[in-house]
Amino acid sequence: MTPANLIFTIVGIAVLIAGLITLLRPSLVRALFGMKDSEPAKHGLLIAGMMLAAFGTLLAGFAIGYSTVKPLDMNLGASQ
Repeated sequence: MTPANLIFTIVGIAVLIAGLITLLRPSLVRALFGMKDSEPAKHGLLIAGMMLAAFGTLLAGFAIGYSTVKPLDMNLGASQ
C-alpha cells in the first residue's frame, strides 16, 4: 500500500466515524456546535451524517480496493 493510499484509507475511516456519530447522535453534535434544539437542525444533521458516512465508505473502500486488486490488462485477452 502506497503512502497516498494509506492516507486516503485513514481519512476515509475518520470521515466514516464522524458521519456515524453525526447520524446516530445528532444531539451530541448539536451541543458541540452550539446549535439550538430544533427539528430542522436535527434533520439537517441526519442528512449531513449520512452523506459523511457514505463519503467515508466510498473513500476508504476505493482506496482499499485500489491497493489490493491486481490491475486488469486488456491487451492480454483474446479479441472477440
